Amino acid sequence: MANPTLLPPSPPASAATPDPLAGLRDWHLPDPVSWWPPAPGWWLLAGVVLVALVGAVLLWRGWRRQGAAGRAALRELATLRAQLPAGLDRRNFAAALSVLLRRLALTRFPRERVAGLSGAAWLAFLDATGGGGAFARGPGLVLAELPYQAPGRDPGRPGTRHEAGPHAAWDAQALADLAERWIRTNRRAAR
Repeated sequence: MANPTLLPPSPPASAATPDPLAGLRDWHLPDPVSWWPPAPGWWLLAGVVLVALVGAVLLWRGWRRQGAAGRAALRELATLRAQLPAGLDRRNFAAALSVLLRRLALTRFPRERVAGLSGAAWLAFLDATGGGGAFARGPGLVLAELPYQAPGRDPGRPGTRHEAGPHAAWDAQALADLAERWIRTNRRAAR
């Protein structure tokens, strides 16, 4: 028989053995990944988007600013057209139109190229930059001489003294249409 002192005491038959897994925690997931701080790739993407957005805004502002002179010229042309039937002297109309075209040309082209032009050279410049020949050989021909004639010499207006010539019968509306086409062509011309 075995030595009773060497054996551990046996548990009482009435007590149940405890479950060794009962002290473990159940399945658990790790904490969710925080959205802050973002990974370096997101910082890079945010920087690229920010630079692109700032660039787009600057380009849009430059585009709007560049077209502002053309929009103002079209508004002024509309005002001149509205005054024409109300009795605006056609000589004054031609002079105002010439000034308007020259102002827009000075904003769109180098001053050295535009400022010294007059007469046929001015008409040739207008034709070369969008007139299509209608300034030197069409209704725009009056811009070279008519604004500088003495008052009372308005060709084409009944009751005024005038000599027969290239300006004998000119249409102010055709001239205004030609000017509008030139303005629209040169609204966004680069310097």
